[in-house]
Amino acid sequence: MKILVTVKRVPDPETVVKIAPDGVGITTDNVKWVINPFDEIAIEEGLRLKEKVSGTEVVLVSIGLKTAQEQLRTGLAMGADRAILVLSDQALEPLAVARVLQKLVDQEKPDLVILGKQAIDDDSNCVGQMLAELLGWPQATFASKVELGGDQRSTKVTREVDGGLETLATPLPAIVTADLRLNEPRYASLPGIMKARKKEMKEIPVADLGVDVTPKARIVKLETPPKRTGGRKVGSVQELVQVLHNEAKVI
Repeated sequence: MKILVTVKRVPDPETVVKIAPDGVGITTDNVKWVINPFDEIAIEEGLRLKEKVSGTEVVLVSIGLKTAQEQLRTGLAMGADRAILVLSDQALEPLAVARVLQKLVDQEKPDLVILGKQAIDDDSNCVGQMLAELLGWPQATFASKVELGGDQRSTKVTREVDGGLETLATPLPAIVTADLRLNEPRYASLPGIMKARKKEMKEIPVADLGVDVTPKARIVKLETPPKRTGGRKVGSVQELVQVLHNEAKVI
């Protein structure tokens, strides 16, 4: 098998994000960058499938600046076999990302593509679905469990839905997006870190893929949420109802 796993470079969830002076981006000074947590779960799932099926290759792919090499090396240290970095000076919109991935899928011909269900920086949650549509492949999103069929030509995915759990059976090739409860990612071992330095990392300029990455939308303004005001005590249920109705206007 060949499994393609996406990796996005995002600010550490513990980082305090500040809006840039221009008001349309964030300041990147002193920001720690990490693998998108959902993508890290996707990497782990690819590695677990690799351990179950001998001869499986796990290929990582990221889109962005050369600095994304750091996150790809981390994924390689976890156990992935090789990586592809599509170089782009600008952040791509979800549809452009899906079209870039479509080109890579056409080249690599993987049996399974695993993505994090969303990136924690923009929370778009649509690249996996768009890619499935572009490829005409079946998809299983928000996966909390992934099992391969005995013939390794199908997969059974348990996914989280509003009403509980849903199990889908799909033929391969297919698209799967990883949810939070799918697994617990492993730490990169010291031998893994040493081996990662020698693993292949191919760089491809985005222009070479022939994909139109022109933005279709632009950020007009970013604002921090307003500070929450302090609460107050009320003397009775009747007073609470009046406040909620007359002041908060929520009932």
